[in-house]
Amino acid sequence: MRKYIALLLLPWLGGCDEPVPSAQPMTPELSAQLSPADPRLAELYAGSCKACHTVKDSLAPLTGDRSAWDARWAQGEAALLSASIQGKNGMPAGGQCFTCTPEDLKRLIRFMAGREDEQ
Repeated sequence: MRKYIALLLLPWLGGCDEPVPSAQPMTPELSAQLSPADPRLAELYAGSCKACHTVKDSLAPLTGDRSAWDARWAQGEAALLSASIQGKNGMPAGGQCFTCTPEDLKRLIRFMAGREDEQ
């Protein structure tokens, strides 16, 4: 009986060796739909980060686009926080979030990088 079950499963197991296609980068439309679960953080995000991090032409990495954030994340959270506080390239100091604390910025970076669950 087991032999027959195994034979029945072979057509479905045949594709297991095939490489899994890589994730596609986030589109601006999908990125614009994302928002932090925390209401206060969502308000901060909508009032500052969202204006650039959902617009491809801004050259800012799109919110939720792990392919764009992974290299930045590899530099370390402290480097990302420092860049957001001081500003970098086209990003103004503090991301123009005048009420954001360093902890807020840290949480916003984690959200945008798709790493909210990582501490």
